[in-house]
Amino acid sequence: MNTKKLTRYIGIAMVLGIVVGYFCHKYAQNEQEAAHIASYFSLLTDIFLRMIKMIIAPLVFATLVTGLASMSDASAVGRIGMRAMIWFIAASAISLLLGLALVNIFQPGAHMNMTLPDVGASSGLKTGDFTLKAFITHVFPRSIAEAMSDNEILQILVFSLFFGAALSFIRGKGHNTLYNMIDELAKIMFRVTDYVMRFAPIGVFAAMAAAITTEGLGVLVSYGKLIGEFYLGLALLWAVLFTVGYLFLGKSTFRLGGLIKEPTLLAFSTASSESAYPKTIEALTRFGVPKRISGFVLPLGYSFNLDGSMMYQSFAVLFIAQAYNIQMSLTQQLTLLLVLMVTSKGMAGVARASLVVVAATLPMFHLPEGGLLLIMGIDQFFDMGRTATNVVGNSLATAVISKLEGEQETPADEPVGDAPDEAPAGQPANQRA
Repeated sequence: MNTKKLTRYIGIAMVLGIVVGYFCHKYAQNEQEAAHIASYFSLLTDIFLRMIKMIIAPLVFATLVTGLASMSDASAVGRIGMRAMIWFIAASAISLLLGLALVNIFQPGAHMNMTLPDVGASSGLKTGDFTLKAFITHVFPRSIAEAMSDNEILQILVFSLFFGAALSFIRGKGHNTLYNMIDELAKIMFRVTDYVMRFAPIGVFAAMAAAITTEGLGVLVSYGKLIGEFYLGLALLWAVLFTVGYLFLGKSTFRLGGLIKEPTLLAFSTASSESAYPKTIEALTRFGVPKRISGFVLPLGYSFNLDGSMMYQSFAVLFIAQAYNIQMSLTQQLTLLLVLMVTSKGMAGVARASLVVVAATLPMFHLPEGGLLLIMGIDQFFDMGRTATNVVGNSLATAVISKLEGEQETPADEPVGDAPDEAPAGQPANQRA
C-alpha cells in the first residue's frame, strides 16, 4: 500500500475510533456492558498485533544475520555496538532527568492528598522476577526456538550475533549458500510485512474505540492536567532528540522526521512498538540507512533505548510520592534515576513493562505500590505517547550511527529493491519489521 495513503487511513481510523468509542461509552448501560463492547473491538486489535508479532522474530533474525555477515570488517560490529550504547545511555539519562525536572516543577500530585493505602494493597503486577540478576540471565537464550516463539528480541539478537559472525567466517571460505537462503528469507518477510500492514487502519480503529469505550472522554478531562504535563514533557524530549540529531544529520533531520511520521502514528495509536517496527525499518531504508546498520541497531534499541518509557518512569514514581505527600530528597531522586537506569534495560519483553518497572521500584524507596493504581486506569493514554517517543528515539539513534559509520546510502523516495518489479507499490522490497 502507498505510504501516504496508509498514513491517511491510519489518521482517519484514529478519529473514527474515538467517535465510535464515545458513542459506545455514552449508550452503554454500565461499566460491565462498556467493557463487554470494548472486548469486541479489542479482538480486532489483538488479531492485528498477533500478525505483527508473527513476523518479528524471523524478520529480526534474517536481517540481523545478513547484515552482520555482510560486514567484512569484524571490528565494525563492536564499533557500532559501542556507539549505539553510548547514545542509548546518554538518551536514557536525558529522558529520566527531564521527567524528574518536570514533575518537580509542575507538582501534578501535590494537591491530591491521598491516604496511604493498606499495606496489602497491590497493583497486581508481577515484579518478583524483575531484578538485574534475572535480566542478565534472561538475555542469553536457553533455546533459539523458545526465544523466537516468545518474541524475545534481545535473546534473538544475542543468538544472531553468534550466528552472523559464524556465517561471515563461512562466507570468507567461499560458502554462500546459507547466506543467500537467509537473504531470500528476509525478502520474503518484507513482502509478508506489506500484507500485514494493510490491516493497520483496522487495528488502529479498534484500539482507539476500545480505549474510549471503556474509559470515556471524561478520563481525559479528569486527568487532563497530569496527561497534559506528561505530553508537554514528551514534546520537550522530542525537541531535544531532534536537536541532537540535527547536530549530526543537518537539514536531513527534517526529512527523517517526515519519513517516520507513519510508524510514529502507528505506535501512538496502538501503543505497541512492535506494530511500528516494520514501517520504521522502511522509513530508515528510504532515508538511506543500510540494512546491515538498521538490522543491528534498531533491535538493540528496542531493549536499551526506550526514551519515552524512561521519562514516564521517573515521572510516575515522583507523582505517586507527591500524591501521598511523601517527600523525596534530591539525593533520593538521583538514586532513583540510577535505579531506573539499570532496572529498565531489557524491559521491552515484559507485559506492561513501564508499569512493572515502576511497581518494582516503589518498594525500594518505601513508596506504596498500591499507589500505582492511581494511574493504571489511564495508562493506555500514557503508553501511547511513550511508545511513539520510543520509535522516534530509536529512529534518530539508528540514522545518526549510520552517519557516523559513513554508511549513509543515497536517500530515495522511490521503492528500494533488487529490481523495480519486485517491490510492492510504494514500499521498499527490502523493508523490514
